[in-house]
Amino acid sequence: MPRYHYIAVAAGGKKAKGTITAENAYAARKQLRVRDIHPTNVTEIKGREQGGQLFFFVRKSGKSQLIDFTKQMATLLNSGIKLTEALSVLILQTSDTRFKNTLTDIRDRVVTGESLTDALKDYSDYFDVIYVSMVRVGEVTGSLGANFAAIAGFMEKRQKVESKIITAMIYPAILITFALGVVIFLTTAVIPTIGKQIQNSGQELPWITQALMDVSYVLTSWWVLILIGSIVLIVWSTKRFVATEKGAYLRDRFLLALPSFGPLIKQRVVSRFASTLSTLLGSGLPMAEALRVVSEVTGNILMRDAIKQSRDRILAGADIATPLRDSGVIDPAIAHMVSVGEKSGELETMLRNISENLEAHTDVVIERLSAAIEPVIIICVAAIVGVIALAMVLPILKLSGQF
Repeated sequence: MPRYHYIAVAAGGKKAKGTITAENAYAARKQLRVRDIHPTNVTEIKGREQGGQLFFFVRKSGKSQLIDFTKQMATLLNSGIKLTEALSVLILQTSDTRFKNTLTDIRDRVVTGESLTDALKDYSDYFDVIYVSMVRVGEVTGSLGANFAAIAGFMEKRQKVESKIITAMIYPAILITFALGVVIFLTTAVIPTIGKQIQNSGQELPWITQALMDVSYVLTSWWVLILIGSIVLIVWSTKRFVATEKGAYLRDRFLLALPSFGPLIKQRVVSRFASTLSTLLGSGLPMAEALRVVSEVTGNILMRDAIKQSRDRILAGADIATPLRDSGVIDPAIAHMVSVGEKSGELETMLRNISENLEAHTDVVIERLSAAIEPVIIICVAAIVGVIALAMVLPILKLSGQF
């Protein structure tokens, strides 16, 4: 969305200037008038002024940067510093131009009387629905500093879990990439050279060498373009299909049914649900609103539908555990624990314990899968390289009369 720099006259005849995000200049002027600011000049910020990138290269906020901002806001607010002053301090400390412009606009809107929640909602690239909801509760209850601290803790915890998964996949990814590079080099450079020399000598190529030469022909001819185009088309079509309601449903059911990885994905979804709901309830958000927020960020359509059903039951005065149990995502034992926590009035604590237990178990599963995947990849790579080596050696032995 475009950004505009404005010069205006605020209440009391004071001059005001700043930046604002809007669909067009007219919308920008309208927003300013709603804040009782009368613009005299509104100019669109273009090119590098917006943050050093063209509009289609605008990047998402770095998670570490957002976590640092949130932690610093919590510290400043808990120290008794006013909200606008805290934002001003952090604007000076921010080196990222785009994020600095965002904070500047937020501060200017808060100065004119707009709530922090409404200002944050316009920057979903940085502040998701969980962030905004917890800030809203903090503003209403007067515990904004404590809620910022809770948001920072929640974000750090979520980033830690994601980092573990990424770290576990780094070595296998490097190994697979290296193996593909070796295989492509041998099949496109080495095998064809040896094969042509054997053919020129009038000898018949072994079937394995001829097969690899056929593969080499595909990789070094225009057929590779057809292959790449087909792969791109399949990926694009799959993404379009998965973007639909039915496609997302089939994708999530397939992922949960995968051997080994299915239980891990299920644990991750349930852990995210329990951790997020516990954090929202701890921040003071009502149960129905907390469930609405969680349903938007659960990342699994089966879980989303179960959470929506649970919310409907809450609004009707019933329990939330039954729809969760019927979803097929949450195990009966965990659903029973949710039910016990709900009846005892300790749902927040129970959800936190569930999340911690699942994360601990997930760590163990990830370590085991990582330990199992690495030797499997090594064995597969060794087998492929062995086949290629055999394809190279057989014609040489045949040519020398030793085979």
